[in-house]
Amino acid sequence: MVFYFTSNVVAPPVTLFMGADKHENEDLIKWGWPEDVWFHVDKVSSAHVYLRLAQGQTIDDIPNSVLDDACQLVKANSIMGNKMNDIDIVYTMWSNLKKTAGMEAGQVAFHKDKDVRKVRVAKRCNEVVNRLNKTKKEAFPDLRLERETRDRLEREDKKKILREKKDKEKEEEKRKKEEAELRSYSTLMKTEHMTSNYDGNDSDDFM
Repeated sequence: MVFYFTSNVVAPPVTLFMGADKHENEDLIKWGWPEDVWFHVDKVSSAHVYLRLAQGQTIDDIPNSVLDDACQLVKANSIMGNKMNDIDIVYTMWSNLKKTAGMEAGQVAFHKDKDVRKVRVAKRCNEVVNRLNKTKKEAFPDLRLERETRDRLEREDKKKILREKKDKEKEEEKRKKEEAELRSYSTLMKTEHMTSNYDGNDSDDFM
């Protein structure tokens, strides 16, 4: 089961989501999207909260208000972190999560520590947590199917873009060829119709 929350601090609203337990977290880790940003309380057990960016967006594009919502949500869903003040929330792109053999369910490491960002949260903000909890929905998504569908659509878009590029290149090649042929024909026509004022007679006598 996956819990979904709506953050309406921006327009259009964005969705935050997290697994119900460590086994759901494992599926989210396995079938995450390249557009997903992962949030967790630093050095303390907590939920794995995700934010799915729109295509073309980067981690730098996350508005501060959405970042605050995600941090408050992950703090509120940590047994220890929820009771603590001045805690750090770490976040990074899903692609930076590393899973190795021997790790427990829900446990992750990072491919590049330098790509992990950190936010200090002073304390729990009940106003934010209550607002998010009012939007909470439960679902049982087929995470694998969603990821495979996403990848298929991406491949189709890339193929479409490649076809359009090739068609444009063919059109451009055709246009240049037609212009070259036209210039060649025009030059030929000018040569054939060229005349001379010279009549072959050098005499200055007139009859």
